[in-house]
Amino acid sequence: MVINNWRRVLLPAVAVAVVAVAPGAPSAASEAAPAADGYQRIVNGDFASGGADPWWTGANTSGSVTGGEYCVDVTGGTANGYDALSGQNGVPYEAGQSYTLSFDARATVEQPISAVAGEAVDPYRQIARTDVTVTPVKQTFTFTFESTLDFPAAGNGQFAFWFGGQSFDNTVCVDNVSLVGGVLPPPGLEPASPLRVNQVGYVPGLPKRATLATGSTTPLAWTLRDSAGAAVATGQTTPKGQDAASDENVHVIDFSSFDRQGSGYTLAVGDAVSHPFDISTTAMSGLRYDSLAFFYHQRSGTPIEAEYVGEEYARPAGHVNVAPNQGDDDVPCRADLDCGYTLDVRGGWYDAGDHGKYVVNGGISAWQLQNSFERAALLGDEAALGDGTLAIPERSNGVPDVLDEARWEVEFLLSMQVPDAQPLAGMAHHKIHDEQWTGLPTLPHEDAQPRRLSAPSTAATLNLAAVAAQASRLWAPYDAEFSARTLAAAERAYAAAKANPDRIADPNDGTGGGAYSDPTVTDEFYWAAAELFATTGRYRADVTGSPLFGGESFDARGFDWGATGALGDVTLVLVPRDLAVDAIRSAIVSAADTHLATMAAMGHPAPYRTADGGYEWGSNGLIANNGMVLGLAYDLTGTQKYREGAFATMDYLLGRNPVDHSYVSGWGDQPVRNVHHRHWANQLDPSLPIAPPGALSGGPNSALQDPVAQRLLPGCAPQRCWVDHIEAYSLNEVTVNWNSALAWLSNWVAERSVPPSAPAGCAVTYSASTWQTGLTAQLTIENTGTTAWDVWRLEFAFAGGERIQHGWSATWTQTDRAVVAENAAWNTRVAPGGSVTAGFNASKTGTHTPPTVFKVNGQVCTTA
Repeated sequence: MVINNWRRVLLPAVAVAVVAVAPGAPSAASEAAPAADGYQRIVNGDFASGGADPWWTGANTSGSVTGGEYCVDVTGGTANGYDALSGQNGVPYEAGQSYTLSFDARATVEQPISAVAGEAVDPYRQIARTDVTVTPVKQTFTFTFESTLDFPAAGNGQFAFWFGGQSFDNTVCVDNVSLVGGVLPPPGLEPASPLRVNQVGYVPGLPKRATLATGSTTPLAWTLRDSAGAAVATGQTTPKGQDAASDENVHVIDFSSFDRQGSGYTLAVGDAVSHPFDISTTAMSGLRYDSLAFFYHQRSGTPIEAEYVGEEYARPAGHVNVAPNQGDDDVPCRADLDCGYTLDVRGGWYDAGDHGKYVVNGGISAWQLQNSFERAALLGDEAALGDGTLAIPERSNGVPDVLDEARWEVEFLLSMQVPDAQPLAGMAHHKIHDEQWTGLPTLPHEDAQPRRLSAPSTAATLNLAAVAAQASRLWAPYDAEFSARTLAAAERAYAAAKANPDRIADPNDGTGGGAYSDPTVTDEFYWAAAELFATTGRYRADVTGSPLFGGESFDARGFDWGATGALGDVTLVLVPRDLAVDAIRSAIVSAADTHLATMAAMGHPAPYRTADGGYEWGSNGLIANNGMVLGLAYDLTGTQKYREGAFATMDYLLGRNPVDHSYVSGWGDQPVRNVHHRHWANQLDPSLPIAPPGALSGGPNSALQDPVAQRLLPGCAPQRCWVDHIEAYSLNEVTVNWNSALAWLSNWVAERSVPPSAPAGCAVTYSASTWQTGLTAQLTIENTGTTAWDVWRLEFAFAGGERIQHGWSATWTQTDRAVVAENAAWNTRVAPGGSVTAGFNASKTGTHTPPTVFKVNGQVCTTA
C-alpha cells in the first residue's frame, strides 16, 4: 500500500509594500544574455494535474482549478493591485539573463491585472511588472524581460498576479503560465563526490564497502589511508555496471579485511577521496541516543529546556494558551463536524516539524520506541535504554527513559479518545492541528492559528488500542495505575473500532495539517488484536482469524503508518504466549532474504523496492524499517548475513548513497542540515538553528512533490531525487515515525556492533519418552562457562530413522540425520550458569538410540 504524506506547507510571503515600477511592457531582452529555452521556471503552469499546488492565494483571493484553468475569486473594494494576489515562491532568476513570460487569461468582468516577477520577502524588490487588461474572452499575453536580480534555484524569487484595486468582485482565470529562460542548472543543488562511504564508521569483523561512480569499465586501484595520510591497505575496485537506482556506472570497493580500529580513515581512487570515517565497535553507539533525543525536541505543551538540549535549541512551551497561542487545553472539532464537546489534548509530539499532532503517526512512533525497549529486554541490552540514559526531565525516576519518552505521546493518544456518553465514545480523533498551515519559520509558541480536532477514525482508534495495550504490559512493573488505565483505554478503543469498522479519515482534510487517510484498516485491526493478546492472553480468535495472521504483511516495500500489520507480527514473535508463530518467524526471515537479494543487485545497497523502481515520500523511513526486519531476522536465527544486511542499511543512511550525504543530521562529514522544519530553520532565518544531531531526512522521492524538487531535479534517477533544502518538503521533511525507525535501528546497531560471544563451556542433558512409532524428547542446554551467550545453535545427529515432526522453544531443522536447533526469540541470551530447555516430537522406525555428541555454536559439550 503506497500512501503519500502530502502536505501543502509553503505559505506566501506576501508583499504588503512594494517598490513601484511603471506600468507597461518591461525592458527588452539583452542580446548578450540569450535565454535557455528549455528551463521552465513555473511549476504546474498548465494545471494539468487538476490541482493548484504550489500556487498560493493571499488576502481577498481564493483559487481553484476548474475546467483546466486556475480561477481566482477576487473580493472587490481594495485600493491596490497587490491587495489581492496569487502566485508561487521559489522561482529562480539570474541577473543579466533574459526571460520570456506567457500566459492565457480571462475574467468574468473586464479589469486590469499585473504579472510581477520579483522577491518573495522584505524588501520585496521587483524585477519586472507587466500590466494588461483581461476580458471575458481569453487572450494570450507574451513578454520578454531581463532580470536585474539574482535569486538562485529554491531561493526567494517569486512570480505573482496582482488582481486588486477594483471596486467590484470578480473571477479571473489563468492558464498555460510559462516563464522560460535563464541558465539551466544541473540536476541537484550540487554535484556529489563519486566516492561514497559510511561517513561515520565501519565495525571490525563486518563487511566494509564503498561505492565509486566512474566511467571506467575495468578495475581501478584504491588506497585506504589512515588519519596521517599513510597507506594502510590497497586493492582493486570491482566493476558492477550500470546501477538503475542512481543511473551511474559504479564499482564496489571492498576493504573488509582491514580491521584496525582508528579514526580519520579515507579511501582514494585516483583524484577522488572519500569523506573520513572511523573503524570502531563504538563508531555508531551514540546515535541511539541522538535519534531518541529528537522526540524531546518535538514535545508539545512543555518548554524545551536548555538543561537538556542546550541554549541553541531551548524554546518556550507551545500551544499552552500563552498569547499568541490559542492553546490545546480546550480544542473543539472542526466547524463542519460540530461534535458538541472540546478536549484537552496538550502534550504529545509535533509530527513533522509543523504544529500538527496525528494519532496514526504518533501511534507507530510510540510503538517503535516501546518495542525497541521490549526487544532489548528480551533479547539484548536492556540497560542501554534504562533510566538515566537520555537527557530528558524524567531521567532518574526509576523508569527506563525510552518508556518515559514514549509515555509523553501515549498520554496524548489517550486524550484524543471520545469521552463516555458522547456519540462514538471510545473512538479516537484522527488528528489535531491548525485551521490553516503555518509558514516557515514559526516556532510553536508563536503560532496564532485556531486549533481544531478532526473527526474520529477507525485507524486512529486502533492505533490507540494497539499502543495502549503495549504500554500496559511494559509499564506494569513501574506504574500499576498507568498500566491499568492504558489497558482499559485500549479495550474500550478496540470495542469502539469493532462497532465502527469503516470510519475512514477524510482524504481531503489536508488544510492546516496532513490528511493521513488510510482506506484499509484490516492491518490495524490485526495489530491491535495482537497487542491485546500479548498483554492479556485474550483476543486469540481475533488474531488467528485475521487474514494477516502468519506474517502476511511483510513485503519488499516495507511497513509504515499506513501498513501496520507487521507490527502485530513482531510483537507476536517476541511475546508469543502459547501461540504457534513459526509462520511469522519464517515470514520475517523470508522478507529479510528478499531485502538482501535486492541489496545485492544495487550499487548503493538499500533494503527497499517498489513495483516501478521509484522512491517515494519518506523512503528513508521505509529503508530504516526494513533494516529493522533484517535485525530481527538476525535476532531470530543468529545468521550472520542478516546482521551484515542491517549494518549495510546504516551505511546507506550515513553516506554510502548517490547524493554523498549522511541523511542523519550531525552525523558524518557531510550531514543533512536544512530539514523541513518550522523552528530548525537556519536556512531562512540565521538566528535559528539547523537540525540537531539525530534527525533523519525523509530521503529521495522520485515523485518530486514540491516546487523546489520540481525545479531542481527534473528527470532525476530515483536515489538522486533529493536535495538538502528546507523548502523541499517532499524530500527533506522529518517525521516522528521516520525517526522512531532510525532510533530502533540505531539501538540495534549499537548493541550488535560487538560480535556475539561463543560458549566458553556447555553441557546438554537429553531425555526421551518413546512408543512404537514415535518419541518425545527434551533437552536442557546449560552454559557452564563464564561468558553469556548472545545466541546459541545446537547440533546433533540421530542414529536411526527418526524424523522431527514438531518442536518447541527453538527453531528445529533436520537434514537426513543431522539436526539443528537455533534459539527462539525469547531465549537467545543465556547467562553463565543459566540454561534453556527445548524439545520436539518425532516419528521413528525401530529402536531409538539417544544422540551422544552435542555441539553448541560448534563446541562439543559434555553430556549427562
